[in-house]
Amino acid sequence: MRSLPLPDPGTPPLTGPVAYLWWLARRQWGILAVAVLLGIVLFACQALLPYLTGRAIDGGLEHGFGPDLWRAAGALAALGIVSAAAGAIGHRYDVANWLRAAFTSSQLVGTTVARSGHAITAELPTGEVVSAVANDALRVGEIYAIAARFIGSLVAYGVAAVLMLRVSVSLGLVVLLGLPTVAAALGLLVKPVQKRQVAQREASGRLTTLGADTVSGLRILRGIGGENVFNARYREQSQRVRRRGEEVAVTQSWLDALQVLLPGMFVAVLIWLGAHMALEGTITPGQLVATYGYAAFLAWPVQNATMFLQSATRAHVGAGKVVKVLQVVPATGARPGTAEAPPAGSTLVDETSGVVLEHGRVVALVSADPDESAAIATRMGRFDDEAEKDTPVRLGGVLLADLHKEDVRTRIVVAEATPHLFSGALGEELDVHGTGEEQRLLDAIALADAHDVLDSVPDGLAGELPEKGRSLSGGQRQRVALARALLLDPEILVLVEPTSAVDAHTEARIAGRLADHRRGRTTLVVTASPLVLDHVDEVQLVQDGRLVARGAHAELLDGAAGPAVAAAYRRVVGRDLDTDTPPHGVAVTDDLADVSPAGGRP
Repeated sequence: MRSLPLPDPGTPPLTGPVAYLWWLARRQWGILAVAVLLGIVLFACQALLPYLTGRAIDGGLEHGFGPDLWRAAGALAALGIVSAAAGAIGHRYDVANWLRAAFTSSQLVGTTVARSGHAITAELPTGEVVSAVANDALRVGEIYAIAARFIGSLVAYGVAAVLMLRVSVSLGLVVLLGLPTVAAALGLLVKPVQKRQVAQREASGRLTTLGADTVSGLRILRGIGGENVFNARYREQSQRVRRRGEEVAVTQSWLDALQVLLPGMFVAVLIWLGAHMALEGTITPGQLVATYGYAAFLAWPVQNATMFLQSATRAHVGAGKVVKVLQVVPATGARPGTAEAPPAGSTLVDETSGVVLEHGRVVALVSADPDESAAIATRMGRFDDEAEKDTPVRLGGVLLADLHKEDVRTRIVVAEATPHLFSGALGEELDVHGTGEEQRLLDAIALADAHDVLDSVPDGLAGELPEKGRSLSGGQRQRVALARALLLDPEILVLVEPTSAVDAHTEARIAGRLADHRRGRTTLVVTASPLVLDHVDEVQLVQDGRLVARGAHAELLDGAAGPAVAAAYRRVVGRDLDTDTPPHGVAVTDDLADVSPAGGRP
């Protein structure tokens, strides 16, 4: 048994689909060579069967039930056993080759998507990426599953031609010349099939993209009455995919029909010639039977050759799509880091705004424009090297862009305002590093005040979350994401509006626990909530993209940085706990899902 997927899929060439397919073949050359060897054994045995059958018949007719007949029968039995064993074991290796190539392609696409950031959506539609994993990776693997049978068929064709030439030169020439002619005629249809498959693949990718975009924006579409418009667009694209599929099917049907007709005509011609030669006494009855056996057998190699051409066509198209995804340049880390990582406890500085995160302090970042403060926090995590080229951020005096991406991701974690949750067990969603320490999970859940999530998910930590955590409210999703970030326990933690979707009482509890837990470790919280600001070590106020004041929450309110700053600060944070406390008898809900993109309160 082989464990798939592989721990390291490798680094493929991205010059084109042919280079990629050859690279995959080299990566699995061991199991591919075994599969090819078994395929050769299988088809060589099959090619020898008609020859030995003819010898057995001639021996029986000439000498009766003598040694010649029994030797031929024994050889036939041995060939049958070897052929059956080679076929059974070879099939396992064929499937192993197929799955390994398919999983390697899927891994590479998944790794590229995970590391590319938003660059993947800027370069390619979502449907193209989804289809690369769901369809193209399987098509790529298919060629390696049939490669052994194709090579074995070529060997069998050579063995049959040699044996037929020994029986009769004319019959041997029919085999040598007729079979390639049949294969060439079938090959003429391969290019039209490939062209139509490419068109269908493009249409299918656009349909997947349209479907994904429609589903993700369904709530908005219903709100503005645009659901019917998008339904009509999806229906139109779906019909276009159907028409492309019909075009492929029509060409494929001709190929399938000719795949039976042309080899059948070849068999008829070969048998007709053999029968006349047997009547003339040129060949023996056993050789006539052998001729028929070869005629029937050789239809199989022709069929395998046609299937290989079809698989190669699909693999070429699929590999091209996979390579197109792999060619996407990541938003960060496209080039290796050139600087040594600074020591632990180094200060993180955003040079453009002047925001400074000193070691061991819990800092809040406040701005009248939530997008402005969120942008500062985001670039502190280095998410787009090209876009952030003019807004440098330094850790211990070293540009983040010059560090190894892995070092940055390990030391700095940015939890954005809109949490991204995936389907799977709740415990696995929280414990991204897979430590398996249940008590740590429960402690993080307590810090994020997310006990109600455990109650709402059947089986608790082992319970399954649907895609994007749709079974949870907006506040629950936000608290699960907060618990996940706290579990990572990074050197520098940046939280963008971590409590914007919860009620005031929950927010007050989270604020106190969060500040106490992170005190002594570098933390930045982007928020304008006084419930949070009252617990941090320092507040940094930003106006028009620049730091204008630093100090404790109470000091800034009291005018320690000047009356103008105090007035501006009060306008931003000018709400108190009473305004967040609902009137008596009104139920409190934390499902404030419709927040601004930067996480600000509605």
